[in-house]
Amino acid sequence: MNTTPKTVRVDLGQRAYDIKVGGGLLETAGDHIAPLLRRPFAVIVTDQNVAATHLDTLKRALAQKNIGCEAIILPPGESQKSYAGFEHLCEALVALKIERRDHLIALGGGVIGDLVGFAASVLRRGMDFIQVPTSLLAQVDSSVGGKTAINSRQGKNLIGAFHQPKLVLADVALLDTLSPRELRAGYAEVVKYGLLGDADFYAWLEKNGAKLLAGDIALRTEAVARCCAHKARIVAADEREEGERALLNLGHTFGHALEAETGYSQRLLHGEGVAVGMALAFHLSGRLGLCAADLAPRVESHLAESGLPARLADVDGAKQFKPAVLLEHMKQDKKVRDGKLVFILAEAIGRAVERSDVTPQAVETLLAEQLVAA
Repeated sequence: MNTTPKTVRVDLGQRAYDIKVGGGLLETAGDHIAPLLRRPFAVIVTDQNVAATHLDTLKRALAQKNIGCEAIILPPGESQKSYAGFEHLCEALVALKIERRDHLIALGGGVIGDLVGFAASVLRRGMDFIQVPTSLLAQVDSSVGGKTAINSRQGKNLIGAFHQPKLVLADVALLDTLSPRELRAGYAEVVKYGLLGDADFYAWLEKNGAKLLAGDIALRTEAVARCCAHKARIVAADEREEGERALLNLGHTFGHALEAETGYSQRLLHGEGVAVGMALAFHLSGRLGLCAADLAPRVESHLAESGLPARLADVDGAKQFKPAVLLEHMKQDKKVRDGKLVFILAEAIGRAVERSDVTPQAVETLLAEQLVAA
């Protein structure tokens, strides 16, 4: 279904770019991409699952504007965000004799966007790239803001760079091809924007979230555009995550630890880890006296009603988790400062805050209590 796209501007001076949100954008991608190219050629990088559904549509859209292209199709999954996956992609791009002035097009979810963005940041000492996110999670979060990375054995997203795209095309019609689980995982990142900085948006989601997940394209367009506008404002003010941008990591310190403990596998998708992490952040905030104790159950309720895991006990294999091990994973978090854990916690729904005074004991106690129910 085609709709009139909404445009969100990421205001970064000479590196500013547009995020276009709407239905049918993939079919008209050539119209939006052609003005950016220095020559009529681009390389599309995608994975096998996305290629089977969307690659031909993008190729046709480029051909309509006489844009030639090559495609590199990678295996799906988080395992591609590794040294081996990064090396494979870079060597494949070099083999195509890609030029520094060419553009890469990242067609896929967060894994493809992160990997292609990082490759673009270093290949030929820096190339331009375009994000065409195909998952809800990527449309509202990972495709916007220029954070690119691969994973280390020590943790998630520890090797990367800030490298902004030239354009983001968020076609909400593509969300119809996602599995219900993938869609729900992306919805967790939508909820995050309400919880960290927009109480009215969170209330809107409590009212409209079920219809959004069921396929209402107008509601999806509205939600994606609002999330992108919120992130664009934060990125413009704090591009390199030295202040306010850190608030976008609400739920991620807990979530990344759970992803590491489950081996970055299908046992726990990123958005599912973030969902549990956000609920834990509100529980921790409540017991530290930062927010009302009844907010955590409200957050858990909406997440659970949306089909997301909302408690630590909901994670596959939680009975085997050990609080001390999870805490060790957290110590590799990018927000660790002077050896201290830094958490994004909540003073209210719609008001997040960064805290570096949370003791490891408080975190371990919370995790232990949650695991009793597993």
